[in-house]
Amino acid sequence: MNRIQTERYAIQNLDCASCAAKIERALHKTEGVEEAAIDFANLTLHLRAADIPKALETIKRIEPEVAITPKAHSGREQDAHDHDHSHSASGGYAKEIVFILIAAVILVGQLLFEDRVHALPWPGVEYAAILVAYLLVGWNVLLGAARTIRRGQLFDENVLMVIATLGAMAIHALAEAVGVMLFFKVGELLQDVAVSRSRRSVRAVLAARPERALVKADNGFKETAPSRVNVGDIILVKPGEKVALDGEVVEGTSQVDTSPLTGEPVPVRVRPGDTVMAGTINTSAALEVRATKPFEASSIARVLELVESAAARKAATEKFITTFARYYTPVVVAVAAAIALVPPLVISDALFSTWIYRALVLLVISCPCALVVSIPLGYFGGIGRASRNGILVKGSMFIDALSKLTTVVFDKTGTLTRGVFTVDQVVPYNGFSADDVLRYAAAAELHSTHPIGKSIVDELKAKGLHVDVSQVSEHSAISGMGVGATYREKQILVGNDALLHEKEIDHKQCAFEGTVAHVIVDGQYAGHVLIGDQLKPDAEKAMDRLRSNGVNKLIMLTGDNEGAAAGVAKMLHLDQFHAELLPEDKVRIFEQISANTPKDKKVAFVGDGINDAPVLARADVGVAMGGLGSDAAIETADVVLMTDSPMKMAEAVSIARHTRRIVMQNIALALSVKGVFILLGSVGMATMWEAVFADVGIALLALLNATRALRESAD
Repeated sequence: MNRIQTERYAIQNLDCASCAAKIERALHKTEGVEEAAIDFANLTLHLRAADIPKALETIKRIEPEVAITPKAHSGREQDAHDHDHSHSASGGYAKEIVFILIAAVILVGQLLFEDRVHALPWPGVEYAAILVAYLLVGWNVLLGAARTIRRGQLFDENVLMVIATLGAMAIHALAEAVGVMLFFKVGELLQDVAVSRSRRSVRAVLAARPERALVKADNGFKETAPSRVNVGDIILVKPGEKVALDGEVVEGTSQVDTSPLTGEPVPVRVRPGDTVMAGTINTSAALEVRATKPFEASSIARVLELVESAAARKAATEKFITTFARYYTPVVVAVAAAIALVPPLVISDALFSTWIYRALVLLVISCPCALVVSIPLGYFGGIGRASRNGILVKGSMFIDALSKLTTVVFDKTGTLTRGVFTVDQVVPYNGFSADDVLRYAAAAELHSTHPIGKSIVDELKAKGLHVDVSQVSEHSAISGMGVGATYREKQILVGNDALLHEKEIDHKQCAFEGTVAHVIVDGQYAGHVLIGDQLKPDAEKAMDRLRSNGVNKLIMLTGDNEGAAAGVAKMLHLDQFHAELLPEDKVRIFEQISANTPKDKKVAFVGDGINDAPVLARADVGVAMGGLGSDAAIETADVVLMTDSPMKMAEAVSIARHTRRIVMQNIALALSVKGVFILLGSVGMATMWEAVFADVGIALLALLNATRALRESAD
């Protein structure tokens, strides 16, 4: 049995979004293909299959002219490839423009001197001139139609245009036949230019890829590709250059611009011992950095992978439009055929030429290009804009989900609060001193990675006290409650109020204003440590902005005590909070919240992506806060916020709603105009000239509108 492989391919010579959808359908019917998606905005095929060669053969059979190459280029090679493709496309445009201009001159001459041409004794002259103009602009349309018919397909835009124009010639509408083909080609050319510019704008989002690395060698520094740098190598990053790999600064102090990854414009000061991420820009002084990860596992590589793969996870709207396009064209063609044949056979004085002309108008308006091209570009523009702002959205399906959010559930520590804890007060009981309580607490928390535990250990050091590490043993974690250890042959427990009740320890107070760590020594309550945490500076503003974007319910889930949770909820004006929760409690309560949310609305959970992975996985939209350095966040979440700012969540919703509005505008625009022209054409109130202007015009307007998702602010 063949192993399932996941591959990504660059596609060339694919200029039709309908053809992309056709390839997708054929691949889904191919045995062994589990998943196939074409990102028309980025000309990339995402393929997951057991038999890759068989899948590629399917593509060649459906679209022989399409060229497919594995996307295994380095950043520099990929840029060169894009440049060459752009250059060759420019040459093709110049040739097309020359043909269009010559055909336009012939057409204008025919229109100006139509009466004189008719008076000539050689009727073939008129047809010869028209035929020359027609072939100049329509030769590749004719070839495309022939290829389509040879493959047994009839509802291709080239076939429909050929039928419409040859039909017009047959009823002696010669000027209109050439005019329609001429404007069709002009429209195609303008669409190609618009799509190419959109693609370049999207690729600009991915321009943070480092192109080179200067690696320290015995005789100085040598230039190499980032992918060839080994973990542990020292690289030099000069002022103005991109950091090539994730690493640790070993020499130099500088300012680093993190905006290519995080969208944050304020530079970050780094010095020896600090971490820097690949793709960020060194701005002021040279740095020497020790690589801590290979390039393929670096921050920028993961960002690029997520952005480039996002189009494989399509929104329901995008899938609907693809399906709609499959049936729309055949239906319009059937209506056109009925209009051409039925009235002349039923109505006594009806002329075949009149009704055939009306049918030809419908054929011109029957191509759904405005939809199938602009919708993917709109979504990808939104994903690109989000990534430029430090927000990674893993697919257009999550753009739609974010736009429909009415409830957002937050974790507290590290999400709404800074998660930088400091000890405010140590309160002893039962004959223990404050130093004793702190020392016992620090002994139990000595190996803890939790921010609360680290704050207790830091406070011990700040007071000049110490714990004899050799006397600490049997350290253990008590899930959702605290930690335990043996210190100087005494059993130490440090944890929350739930731990006191679990161990049936006598204590006088349960609720505290702030975070509290209770200390138990040999089963006796020794005292507690009060620990403070601070709200993130933009947390309150983020909540207000979420509400202004249609989120009407803000909820917090935390394992912290009731008093600390109540204080945060009050300051942020949250609708609900649930405190003192174990991990399984968070899942249970989140599922209750989801069950009480209307089916057409969505619920998001925002957490750190590690401890909250089970809840992230259950949310309509799982959002990892500050998750760039966390593999668990990247894997579990649907959206990754590359900084720990709650405002990024509000920005994500704004961008999603903005993108969704643009997509719906394009759908409404295209369907309404096409619907109007189908009606006008059916009753003889629209000519072929008007139909082709409408078809081309709507496609261009939809494309230009789609690019707003990338360019314009969502606010």
